[in-house]
Amino acid sequence: MSKSTDERGRLYLPKDVRERFGTEYRVVELPNYVALFPVAEDPLQAVQAAVGDALDDQSVEELQAAARQHGRAEIAAEREAIDARDDEQ
Repeated sequence: MSKSTDERGRLYLPKDVRERFGTEYRVVELPNYVALFPVAEDPLQAVQAAVGDALDDQSVEELQAAARQHGRAEIAAEREAIDARDDEQ
């Protein structure tokens, strides 16, 4: 999906995207692009609903560290995929 900003820098997302992911996003600036990540109304509740009691034996600090590591790995994989596509062109 390709979108552009208006004269005030606003980006409008289609209704189906807003209905699927919500209306609040975290903007992450990366070296070669900007990514939007949807933010749940209650992030803790969203995690609990997704994993149930699987995380009960881990501290908040351990969970945060694991989440950061996982996010960095996803970003690195995405960058490698983009670099590979660029190399093919």
